[in-house]
Amino acid sequence: MAVQKHKKSRSKRGMRRSHNKLSNNNFLLINKKTGKKYLYHHMTDDGFYKGKQVIDKNHN
Repeated sequence: MAVQKHKKSRSKRGMRRSHNKLSNNNFLLINKKTGKKYLYHHMTDDGFYKGKQVIDKNHN
């Protein structure tokens, strides 16, 4: 098992992790009916999921 000889400083740790940040625009899809953006595995604002209406937002 590898054991480090010296403790990594906060600065060096941050430099090592700097490329791990995910960008937000990779996970957006566009609704074909409305043209609005939404996340994978999430319902759109108007109540659609996978092209089917799950919740009727207009019904009060």
